[in-house]
Amino acid sequence: MSEQGIIARHAGTVLIGQLAVIAFGVADTVIAGRYSPQALAVLSLASSIYISIYVALNGLLQALLPVWSELHGAGRSVQIGQSVRQSLYICAGAAALGCTGLWFPEPWLAWTEVPQNLWPDVQAYLRVLALALVPSLLFRLYGTLNQSLGFPRLVTWLQAGALLVKIPLSYAFTFGIDFAGLQITGMGVVGCAWATLAVNLFMLVSGLIWLRTQDIYKPYQLWRPMERPQWPELRHFLRLGLPAGLSIMVEVTSFTLMALLIARLGAVALASHQIAASLAAILYMVPLSIGIASSARTGYWLGAAQTQRARSAAGIGIGLAVAAALSGAALLMAFRHSIAHAFTTDAAVAQAAVVWLGWVALYHLADAVQAVCAFILRCYRITVVPLIVYTALLWGVGLYGGYRLAYQGWGTVSMQPRVDTFWITSTAALAVVSVLFAALVWRASRVRSAGQA
Repeated sequence: MSEQGIIARHAGTVLIGQLAVIAFGVADTVIAGRYSPQALAVLSLASSIYISIYVALNGLLQALLPVWSELHGAGRSVQIGQSVRQSLYICAGAAALGCTGLWFPEPWLAWTEVPQNLWPDVQAYLRVLALALVPSLLFRLYGTLNQSLGFPRLVTWLQAGALLVKIPLSYAFTFGIDFAGLQITGMGVVGCAWATLAVNLFMLVSGLIWLRTQDIYKPYQLWRPMERPQWPELRHFLRLGLPAGLSIMVEVTSFTLMALLIARLGAVALASHQIAASLAAILYMVPLSIGIASSARTGYWLGAAQTQRARSAAGIGIGLAVAAALSGAALLMAFRHSIAHAFTTDAAVAQAAVVWLGWVALYHLADAVQAVCAFILRCYRITVVPLIVYTALLWGVGLYGGYRLAYQGWGTVSMQPRVDTFWITSTAALAVVSVLFAALVWRASRVRSAGQA
């Protein structure tokens, strides 16, 4: 099979699983939207805080993908198992930090001036998700290992199966049910969080069973006794993972914090933004999957000392991302009215969401290229520069620029207190990031290839 075919097949498999995971959030959005506008607002706020914390920790663990794919390319199977065991120490520290942040969200709520009447439900939701974070991060390690070895289908099966559990649980826990003697009292929007905890435990236990029983994992000797912390290796993980995790945190918080800053515009603005944000997250799964697949192949060829083939894999990944982004944006523009009305029965929310979805289409075009490039840059161990670029442009121009323009004005431009103000500034920032990251990939791959010529 050609390199493009391998990457496309790998990305397609990852995409199915990622869409299943994002469908967890979409289903919760639909369920909360049909429960009440306030429930949807609470979900938007709580999800923004959770995602802001989770993605940073997820990025820390996901950054191990090029490490393990290089070991795979070099044929060092037993060392992969030892590296996975060492990564459990990193995972434990990440879980402790994340659970603390989710259990005490008050600084986030106060800083962004979220209305006080929403605090209790947001706090209750996040404390359930704090419990769900531990199995979620452990499953992320399992997923990263499989993606680095070229076994994404096992993760996809679990994620798709979990979706079949998540949707009915979220509905039952939110609205309550009384069916065939089974009675569950509705908990409102917090019920969605309890369903997330149950599903995360299901995926983790299933993944552990497969690690123990499937023959494909035997060459890696994963179940050897845990070694003591190997500090040089852990420092190597952190040098790669911390900047990568912080970069993803900046990238995603520049998006998720929009909801917290938009909250002061009212429930209709926040609810309509949540619909737009959900669609942006769905579209993002495509370049995310391509980024995972192309970085796995790029890392594999770098480990095998085939730098030209690694460069080719990187270029193919970027090309696939551009083609997919154009198709996704076109589909969203064509069906944005139907999509908005599918999410809510509130006419005002749907009408506003139609406008924001138009901006989401442009946002996605800018987002796709930088997403794939960010994964590839980690294969070349370039993590600090992307962090600086993200911070300056996504936080500085996209998020802060949107805040200033919306609530304070900028120079001779008066205040524009609208949702689309934030989408405009964020789209402009992402466009510049994409250009810079593509140039970095081109230069890094060229230098690496020249060095081994």
